[in-house]
Amino acid sequence: LSPVRGLLHVLLGAVRAMLRSRRDVVLENLVLRHQLEIALRRNPRPKLTAQDRLLWVWLSRAWPGGWRRHLLVVRPESVIGWHRKGWRLYWTWRSRTRLGRPRLSSEVRELIAEMSRDNPLWGTERIRGELLKLGIIVSNRSIRRYRLRRPTPIGTQRWRTFLLNEIKGIWAADLFVVQTVGFRTLYVLFFITHVRRELVHFNVTANPQAAWIWQQFLNATPWGRQPSYLIHDRDAAYGKGFGSTLARLGVREIRTPVRAPRANSIAERLVRTFRQECLEDVIVVNERHLHALLTEFVEYYNQERPHRALAMESPWPALESARDGPIRSRPVLGGLHHVYARAA
Repeated sequence: LSPVRGLLHVLLGAVRAMLRSRRDVVLENLVLRHQLEIALRRNPRPKLTAQDRLLWVWLSRAWPGGWRRHLLVVRPESVIGWHRKGWRLYWTWRSRTRLGRPRLSSEVRELIAEMSRDNPLWGTERIRGELLKLGIIVSNRSIRRYRLRRPTPIGTQRWRTFLLNEIKGIWAADLFVVQTVGFRTLYVLFFITHVRRELVHFNVTANPQAAWIWQQFLNATPWGRQPSYLIHDRDAAYGKGFGSTLARLGVREIRTPVRAPRANSIAERLVRTFRQECLEDVIVVNERHLHALLTEFVEYYNQERPHRALAMESPWPALESARDGPIRSRPVLGGLHHVYARAA
C-alpha cells in the first residue's frame, strides 16, 4: 500500500501544480530558494537580517493564501509580529513629519505659557489681546493648546503669589558675638529684609541691653519704613516688653522656638556670611575697628555682592554699566574682595 500511497501523493501534487497559477509557482520557488539561502549561511544558528524580515512581510501581503505552507525557517507568528512592528515604526515616522498648519515658534509658545503662568486670572481672550498688543496674531485654539492647565479655580491665588506678597513685610533680627584681640566680647545686632536680603541696619556694642536694642530698631525704621513682622530668637537681651512695644507700632513679633536656628534661617545665613567673608580673616582690635570693618562690608554686601537667592543680583540693583571700555577693579576690605566695573 505504501508504493500506491506514494504514487497517489505524487499524482495529486502534479495535478495541484497544473491547477496553480504561474504567480504561485514563482512565489513558491522564491520562498524555498530564500530559506535555502538562509540555511546555508555560515553560522551555527542562521540569523535573519532586516532584509529577510521585510521580504517575508511583503510575501505575507502579496501571497496571503500560500506563504504559511512553505514557511520552514521561522514561525508564522514571527512574521506577523514583524509586520506590526513595521506598522508602528511607519506611523511614528508619519506623526513626526510636519503636516497641516505650520506650528507656532518656540518663542511664542513660551510666551503664551509664561503669560498663563504669571497671570492666573487671565483667560484665552485676555492672552490673545496681550499678544495683539505685541503684534503677534494667534488664534484662540492655539492659545488654549499651549496655555497652562490649572486644576484649581481661577480665582484662587497660588502659594508663590501669596508668599511673595507676604514676604515683603518680613524682617529678621539677630545678635552674634565677636572676640577682639584683647579677649573682649563685642555684640553685633542687625536687621535684614526677607524679600531682597537687604541689610537694613547694624550696630556694635559691648553691653546689649533692651533699651539699646529698641533704639537700634528705631534707627532702622526712619520715615515710617517698618516691617509687618519681625522674626528674632528668644535672647533675653530683647527684654520682656519688646513684643508689646512692637505691637503698639503695628509690628507683629515672631519669636522662634527654643534651639531652632533654622526658624530664622535668613539671619543665621547672614551671620555665617559675616564670619566667612569678613571676620575670620581679620583680627578685630576694638569696637571702633569692628564698626568700621562692618560698615565697609555692609556697603559691599548691599551694593556689589551677587546673591544666588536673587539670581546673582545684589540687594540694591546697580545701574546698567557701560558695555565697552577697560575693566577696572576696586579692592574691598584691603583686598579681601574686589569689585569689577568698566571704566567710563
